[in-house]
Amino acid sequence: MEEEFNAGRIRGASKRTLQITPLDEEDQEEVQVDDSGDVDSYDDDDETEEEDEDKEPVGLGVLEKPENAWSLLRELFPSKAGGTPAWLDPINLPTGKSCLCDICGEPLQFMLQVYAPLTEKDSTFHRTLFLFMCTSMTCLLKDQHEQWKRNQDKQSRSVKVFRCQLPRDNSFYSSEPPRNNGKDKPSSPGAVLCGWCGTWKGDKVCGGCRRVHYCSEKHQTVHWKSGHKQRCLPSSISQDASEPSNNKTLREVQEVASKSLWPEYEIAITDECEDNVSDDNGLVNSLISSSRVDESIEALMDSFEGGDDKKSWASFQERISRTPEQVLRYYRDAGAKPLWPTSSGQPSKADIPKCTYCGDRRAFEFQVLPQILYYFGVENDVHSLDWATIAVYTCESSCDGHIAYKEEFAWVQIASQSSTTQR
Repeated sequence: MEEEFNAGRIRGASKRTLQITPLDEEDQEEVQVDDSGDVDSYDDDDETEEEDEDKEPVGLGVLEKPENAWSLLRELFPSKAGGTPAWLDPINLPTGKSCLCDICGEPLQFMLQVYAPLTEKDSTFHRTLFLFMCTSMTCLLKDQHEQWKRNQDKQSRSVKVFRCQLPRDNSFYSSEPPRNNGKDKPSSPGAVLCGWCGTWKGDKVCGGCRRVHYCSEKHQTVHWKSGHKQRCLPSSISQDASEPSNNKTLREVQEVASKSLWPEYEIAITDECEDNVSDDNGLVNSLISSSRVDESIEALMDSFEGGDDKKSWASFQERISRTPEQVLRYYRDAGAKPLWPTSSGQPSKADIPKCTYCGDRRAFEFQVLPQILYYFGVENDVHSLDWATIAVYTCESSCDGHIAYKEEFAWVQIASQSSTTQR
């Protein structure tokens, strides 16, 4: 049965930690655990490197259009980017200020989620990480100052990460593997979602039609101005405000919000090939045009003020060129570090706050590359959203607790750190 669970998880995936994995003792013995102690720093170049054969390969995430309309539904435990999140726990969603940009107060936009179950314990049989961010570059620049604050409670962030995990036996999904034939159904409905963004819980309801729910007054206002004013009629009532959303309602929410969301893709995971460098600077099979990449590289190089940054960028570019279409790098291994584009703006061990819930240290798990913005259709100009990399750190023990969505930590590195960071 466990082998059936592995089938069809993330198409093209060979990395164990990104699949529904067996719980047999023999398979558990393959999981690598580091009990040797803490690493001195996250960017310590003197750190002893393990032999390549003892390490799991880096998982590279590339974006693909889903094969079927049902491929990215939550009951199939997808890794996906854009659109709306496929919430793992569909009821106990993040609420309040957790959903907002701490700088401008706008609801955060969903960027991506990574399905990354762990075999270490039963409670992480299903495990998904969700990344959200404010679409304002102004907020992201202010975020740079905030992330250097050692007291996490005093940080105001525009990029947020949530971790959710479930045991195999839970009230939301069958313990049997999905059939992946379009007939899989969750065991219970999810919470009513916002009628504008389709992302956050709709705990407010339109006072006119009593049918459409919202996560915030701001989204109710923008929806009203965008056309709901003409459609908001008492006679349109077809669903009581307290009734949970079903599949039909969810599809309507996504259609209403489609103009404000980033395009939806499936994230397919493949192993990084250490010795495969593509021709033509790695752009032969990329959906990103070489002219667009050349412009981006030139802009980044111009922003670097020191030789160390240029050397780091050259090394980073050489590594990325092996699979230029990658938008995500997943590497949850003992002592794992991000592939930093620049030498400036890298965090020390002390800059990464410990888990808010259990006090354990946080470890690097995955990073997001700016190539994803091309697929999202974000303009490539000086005022547009942009970064060098976003590194996500999660609780090393993936702790349990009564909070369904635990907030983790994201470190954002932008092209020029000298003008935006303060230690």
